Amino acid sequence: MSYQEKKIMVSMISSIVIFTLYTLYAIQNAEAGSITSDSDFHFWGSFILVLLPVSIAAKIIIHIGFVIFNKIATNEDEPSFEDEFDKIIELKADRISLYVFFFGFILAMIPLVTELPTYVTFLVLIFFGFLSDLMGRIAQLHFYRKGV
Repeated sequence: MSYQEKKIMVSMISSIVIFTLYTLYAIQNAEAGSITSDSDFHFWGSFILVLLPVSIAAKIIIHIGFVIFNKIATNEDEPSFEDEFDKIIELKADRISLYVFFFGFILAMIPLVTELPTYVTFLVLIFFGFLSDLMGRIAQLHFYRKGV
C-alpha cells in the first residue's frame, strides 16, 4: 500500500470516528427536546460551529501522529512533492465530493418547502457534509488503486 493510500485510509477512519464521537457527545449533552424542536436553532448552529474546529484540530493531530508512526514503522518519509497524477486525483475526488454535497443541499431544502420539521434540514445537511467527505476519500482511494 502506498503512502497516499495509507494516508487516505487514516483520514477516512478518523473522519468516521470523529463524526461519530462528536455526534454522540452532542446528543447526550443536548437539552431534552432541543434536537427535534422546530424553533431551537441554537442547538443546530452550535453543533455545526463546534464540529468544524473540533474536526479540523483532531484531523491535524491525527495526521501528525500518522506521519510520526509511519516514519517509525516503515522508515518512509512523507513525499515532499505532489505530481500531476496526485493533483488530478485530488481534483476528481473533490468534484465527486462537491456533487454529493450539492445533492444533499438540494435534498435539505425539501423540508423547508414542505410540512416536514425544520430540524430535518439540519440533519440532512450534516449527514451529507460527512458523506461528501467520505465519498471524496473513497474516490481518491479508488483512483490511486485503479488509475484515473
